[in-house]
Amino acid sequence: MSALSRLFRPRPDPRGQLRPLWHRVVEVSRAERWYRQGGVADSVPGRFDMIATILALVLLRLEAADAPPEHGVHLTELFVADMDRQLRESGVGDLVVGKKIGRLVAALGGRLGALRDAFAPTADPALLEDAVRRNVTLNDGAEATPLADLLRQYHAALATYSPDTILAAELPQ
Repeated sequence: MSALSRLFRPRPDPRGQLRPLWHRVVEVSRAERWYRQGGVADSVPGRFDMIATILALVLLRLEAADAPPEHGVHLTELFVADMDRQLRESGVGDLVVGKKIGRLVAALGGRLGALRDAFAPTADPALLEDAVRRNVTLNDGAEATPLADLLRQYHAALATYSPDTILAAELPQ
C-alpha cells in the first residue's frame, strides 16, 4: 500500500464504539422516576439537565476507575454532536449554534465539578442538594432532596459497575 493510499484511507470514528453508551445515557436520563419522584421538570431544559447529570455521573465513574481519558473525551464529543443536531433540528440558526453549544458544554462542565465535589468521600451531604438546586430544572415547588436521594442511589449503583461493563453500555436503570 502506498503512503498516499494509507494517508487517505478512511479511518473508523473512534467515537463509534461509545455510541451505544451515549444512547444508554440518554435512555437512563429519560426514566420516569427522575421526573415523577425526583421532581425534574418534564421540559426541554429539564430533560437536558438530566442528560447532562447522568452523563456527568458516568464520566465521574469512569474517571474514578482510571479508565482511559479518551473515553470521556469521546463521550463528551457525542454529547456535543447530539446537542448540535438537536439545536439545528429545532430551528436554531448556524450563527447561534456555536454559542449555544458553548453554553451547553459549560453546563456539563459545571455539573461535573459540582457532582465531583458533592460525591467526594468527605463531602457534606448538603452539597448534592445545593448542586441539584443550581443545576437541575425542577417543577415549581419541588424540593431538591428527592432528586438528590435518587442521584445518591444511582451513583452508588454505578460504583458497582466496572468500566468495561459501562463501556459496553450497561448502566443501572
